[in-house]
Amino acid sequence: MTELLGILLFSWLIHSILYVPFIRTLYSLKLQRLEQKTRDAFDKRTPIFDKLHQHKAGTPVGGGLLIILVTTVLVPFILLLMKYFWFPITSVFPLFSEIKVVLFAFLSFGLLGLVDDMKKTFAWNGASGIFGLRLRHKLILEIILAVVLSFWMVYELKIDIFYLPFFGVFRMGWFYIPFAAFVIIAFANAFNITDGLDGLSSGVLTVALVAFWFISATILDTPLSIFLAIWIGGLVSFLYFNVAPARIFLGDVGALSFGATFAVVGLMLGKAPALVVIGGIFVVEVLSSLLQLLSKKYLGRKLFVVAPFHLWLQYKGWPETKIVMRFWIIGIILAIFGLWLALLTKQTTL
Repeated sequence: MTELLGILLFSWLIHSILYVPFIRTLYSLKLQRLEQKTRDAFDKRTPIFDKLHQHKAGTPVGGGLLIILVTTVLVPFILLLMKYFWFPITSVFPLFSEIKVVLFAFLSFGLLGLVDDMKKTFAWNGASGIFGLRLRHKLILEIILAVVLSFWMVYELKIDIFYLPFFGVFRMGWFYIPFAAFVIIAFANAFNITDGLDGLSSGVLTVALVAFWFISATILDTPLSIFLAIWIGGLVSFLYFNVAPARIFLGDVGALSFGATFAVVGLMLGKAPALVVIGGIFVVEVLSSLLQLLSKKYLGRKLFVVAPFHLWLQYKGWPETKIVMRFWIIGIILAIFGLWLALLTKQTTL
């Protein structure tokens, strides 16, 4: 555990050194959303969101890109360094396949988000391009990436079981592929929806990843523990610049990547129920948006004045920092409960 704490601090230091010049680079490339003109899944304008967030216009997006790049470089570098100096490396899965699955999720969903960010950026596509990829195109690409990841998890990592606490283990076989793909897509979009207030999604994710980090350390999965340590270090550094008033946003490049990879890590740890609990904030956020969309489509009216849930609280007059801080506190409680549930699962399967 001492080595993992050192890796986390090293990651934080590297990211902290790089973030100031990286932010300047984003400004120079004009990777900024110069105005708020968002649209929902039905391509309708969202005036309430635009009004509440108009002051954020001009802040650079793409902060998640630095974490993705640095983490992708540091993970194999540190593993090679450990192997060279004869540090013990233990893995639950074949080492290469495990790293391939995690980094592919990190990079592929990040690339998809980067394309979306560039289309939303005024300087890259002009005023007509600020709405990003069409929902159906983005969803098709997400499905393809999620199915590839799910196939690798079943075929190479041999993951095909679902443990439900107090009920036992269910072997799903190849049905695990659509199940895992759904979970990955759901969390990718849930995180993206949650990423609406300064410090909200990244703070909640940091807490959730610490819980997963603890689980990976208990099962002695060195590659996954190293990956999580580097990722957490990068997130802590990013949070310094992302808390209100934010100097930089994750962008879709970070939101889609982090949400999808969060789901992949939870599935690899064999803790799907704990994943739902630890990521409970993201679940509530995406459910509130989904219910809103279904109500508008089939009932012809809004279920809520505005969605997702954090935006409704903001509309009701809650200060942004109050929402974020309370979501962090709830995230801590959910992480502790999910961790207890995961450890209970481990004990009952021994």
